[in-house]
Amino acid sequence: MKIGCPKEIKPQEFRVGMTPDAVRDAVAHGHSVLVETGAGLGAGFADADYTAAGAKIAPDAESVFAESGMIVKVKEPQAAERKRLREGQVLFTYLHLAPDPEQTRDLLDSGVTAIAYETVTDRAGGLPLLAPMSEVAGRLAPQVGAWTLQKANGGRGVLLGGVPGVLPARVVVIGGGVVGTHAARVAAGMGADVVVLDRSLTRLRYLDDVFAGVFRNAYASGAATAAAVAEADLVIGAVLIPGAAAPKLVSRAQLGTMKPGAAIVDVAIDQGGCFETSRATTHQDPIYEVDGIMHYCVANMPGAVARTSTLALGNATLPFLLALADKGWKTACADDSHLKAGLNTHAGKLTYAAVGEALGLPVISADAAIKG
Repeated sequence: MKIGCPKEIKPQEFRVGMTPDAVRDAVAHGHSVLVETGAGLGAGFADADYTAAGAKIAPDAESVFAESGMIVKVKEPQAAERKRLREGQVLFTYLHLAPDPEQTRDLLDSGVTAIAYETVTDRAGGLPLLAPMSEVAGRLAPQVGAWTLQKANGGRGVLLGGVPGVLPARVVVIGGGVVGTHAARVAAGMGADVVVLDRSLTRLRYLDDVFAGVFRNAYASGAATAAAVAEADLVIGAVLIPGAAAPKLVSRAQLGTMKPGAAIVDVAIDQGGCFETSRATTHQDPIYEVDGIMHYCVANMPGAVARTSTLALGNATLPFLLALADKGWKTACADDSHLKAGLNTHAGKLTYAAVGEALGLPVISADAAIKG
């Protein structure tokens, strides 16, 4: 199979879909790889690194899309890229379709077979291709939250860890999954007073057993969440429903109960965000203010640390990429129910129920798409 890796064109997105090591493995499996010139520069990989691994360098994205049977990316295809997709082609990348009807419509119109990183599963019920970026985003969240809290950025002027004689900042993490756990660990490591809210008692017991004394946790009832948010200097939204739009857990009215200059970091913004006042921002213009509360809602947070993120993502995606290329998408998905869970569109049909529910669109089963 010919695998194509274009340069990411979403603003301030510096990651790349394939590392030179991934190219080397794909070539060793008998595939050819076409990489757009400059695609890896943001992550520290030169064209020469790719050619040494066995790739051919394409002069532009148009060549990559036109010549490749499978396109491997990081972020959802932008409008210009979606015009280049076609039926019979496989797209393997993050999609986040539930809050994005325009992208969904374009993918359906193109007929492309789109497999989303964020809905591929594993035997433990986890999301193995989302997890590495969740780890990165979770660890970044307290860092960017601390920056947002600085007075020059409109924040309260509070130092997360405080100093002797001055209490540390109060950090509330909503969601105790991968993002929330890593955010809480880092915030606590910075000296903040941290509480994690979640509705899974099993998860709360796990957090208590593993991190006892490092940070606190509480059940995320509506009343408990409202009270915690009102006392917080920094709130990190870390709630995920796989493939579906994120639930709105903090209303605009609740902003009025918060401390002036408090900060919100919405890590769930790729799925629409878990605060009513969230809207996607970029690394170039990352924060905005609503009712005196500073919002950080960058939709590709891991892109800020592109090399780490690219290496972590590549480690996770490579086995699935090779399965798709070696077997073809139908056999690969039929052989692996976890990869099959990543199938979101095929030949103009939507194949992921949570997206159909979010957008009010008809859905066929992934099995029906494979057999069709």
